[in-house]
Formats: sequence, structure tokens, C-alpha cells
Amino acid sequence: MCPHTPPCPASSAPDREAAHTIVSHPEQGWSLLCNGVVIFEDTGELLPGGGFIAPHRPTTSPPSTVRQAWPLCTAGRSQRPYPSSATSRRGTRHA
Repeated sequence: MCPHTPPCPASSAPDREAAHTIVSHPEQGWSLLCNGVVIFEDTGELLPGGGFIAPHRPTTSPPSTVRQAWPLCTAGRSQRPYPSSATSRRGTRHA
């Protein structure tokens, strides 16, 4: 029985993930909710009756959250982000 007011959603409800967390183990990748659902960091869920919900995280990020790995400013530098295959890391050319 859930002691929260308003009560947490039941484990069979579509919004079951909105229940309060009562035990959290982020180092192991799981948390136990008040309604008996175990949620995993990969968005999978283990239901109290032994059922499960497969991971359902989105497969792509919205464009607004995509970040560049390096700055695009190339003033005074080569336009190539990586050295050519004929150049080693130290900048010496191989014959």
C-alpha cells in the first residue's frame, strides 16, 4: 500500500514510472519504485508479477541536443580536422 498523497500510480498504469523511488542503486543501474516496479538505467522495467517491459529509450537525439566534438574555428590552421595519412602525429612526413 502506497503511503504517498496522492497515491503513486499502480504498476499496471501507463504512468507507473512516476511512482516515488524508495531504493536507488545507480552504481548498479537500477531503482525500486513505491509501486514495486524495478526500473533500469537502460529504461527497461521489471514488474512485480514477474513481467517486464523491454528498454524503450529513444534511438536518436533531437537536433537541439547534438554538440560538436571540437570547435569549428580553423583560423590559421589546416582545413582538415585530421592529419593526412602521409603525416605522423609529430608532423613529419614519411617517404
